[in-house]
Amino acid sequence: MPLLFHRHLNPEGELGIWRITEDENFFLERLNLFPKEESALKTIKGHRRLEWLAGRWLLHLMSGRADRGACLKDEFGKPYLENSFYEISISHSREFTSVMASPRLVGVDIQKLVGKIERIAHKFMRLVEMECLDEKYRIEHLHVFWGAKEALYKAYGRKQLDFRKHIFIEPFSYDLEIGKCKGFVEKDNYRLECDLFYEQIEDYILVYGMEGIGDVR
Repeated sequence: MPLLFHRHLNPEGELGIWRITEDENFFLERLNLFPKEESALKTIKGHRRLEWLAGRWLLHLMSGRADRGACLKDEFGKPYLENSFYEISISHSREFTSVMASPRLVGVDIQKLVGKIERIAHKFMRLVEMECLDEKYRIEHLHVFWGAKEALYKAYGRKQLDFRKHIFIEPFSYDLEIGKCKGFVEKDNYRLECDLFYEQIEDYILVYGMEGIGDVR
């Protein structure tokens, strides 16, 4: 099985990555989808169907349950595991899917490194964030900022956030190993703070975070 890793995080949480090498039938034969999940899958086209299925299979493996629980979406489109008090977050990027779960708010994002991120940087980066970029690893650094903001967006889970106006990442130096940064969502009278971690896996950047935890490694 192409389970890249399944980590137990501190104080309480889990993180997993699955490399997608299977076809749809592999997952369909094992998932036994619930009616609401079948309806959701019918609206998805192309490779995204495979990503969607792989994410739910990985979530089930990480849960340790004998019987799988339905993975559904709430009124804001945020995924949740039925009959579980764990918060979950799912991310897909071509050949990888990643899942994070914890009793705390969580967010995970995995993205393939692409140069075109430079063209959209102005849409999600504040000036103080741009000024801290490591020119030697500029593309990687930009992807960490993007992934960190995506992770915070998912942890917040209620949409209607502007990545420049409502999601803030404290400037940080790029780390070639497993790096750490801090970020927060601030909108109206709401504030969510998260510690975020990132690492490069082949030519992908993985970023994950949990609500106010200090250290999850």
